[in-house]
Amino acid sequence: MAFQPVVDISTGKVFAYEALVRGANGEGAAEILARVAPHQRHNFDMHCRVAAIRTAVALGINDGNAMLAINFMPDAIESPIEDGHRTVEIAEHFGLSPRRLMFEFGDHDEVDPYRLGEIIKVYRRCGFMTTFEDFSAVSVGLGLLGKFSPDYIKLDAGLIGGIAASWSRRLIVESLMDLAKAYSIKVIAEGVETASDLDRMQAYGIDYFQGYLLAEPALEALPPFDVRKLRQPRRVAAGR
Repeated sequence: MAFQPVVDISTGKVFAYEALVRGANGEGAAEILARVAPHQRHNFDMHCRVAAIRTAVALGINDGNAMLAINFMPDAIESPIEDGHRTVEIAEHFGLSPRRLMFEFGDHDEVDPYRLGEIIKVYRRCGFMTTFEDFSAVSVGLGLLGKFSPDYIKLDAGLIGGIAASWSRRLIVESLMDLAKAYSIKVIAEGVETASDLDRMQAYGIDYFQGYLLAEPALEALPPFDVRKLRQPRRVAAGR
């Protein structure tokens, strides 16, 4: 597993570490997932959860208060109740509070809404936080926010990169921020690579950021974030 921090700029501290699966030769998640047969997806998903929790605890995540964000495949869940309870047992076995787990819903656009709602309901009862990742204006998830209201949405990296120079993407982010505020959903900006993009996104009231500007993913390590290495972002107007 590799880990990349999600930073709360308002406090200068790591809010969460996202666990990222890696292959023995450094292969990324997409390449690994392409090798997983449909009948293996459930077991693969559960093995990834175990590896993420076990590794994060071994690396010292309990030394602080950071959450552990785990990507998973909603369509691979066979029984939300059984998987939720199993995950609680795994976390408690390794000494991590289940309330420090954040599950990032990938491919939420492709999951049956009833099934999606069932998973979210069960996971909340287990104490997990929930996030819709890769969120953009074209996401079907827009229609799901009001119905399921995840705790967080993670704006798509393709929407964030270069946003300081793109008025059209700024319009999209403004609309998404208004929607998130209406449903009391917090927003994470992913893929932040330049200070100008960070400045622009912070101007919209976003405090949670993830990207190479802050820290790169590290294999078998919880990379630190030193706010002193980042210049103090300017508060710019959120206009177009």
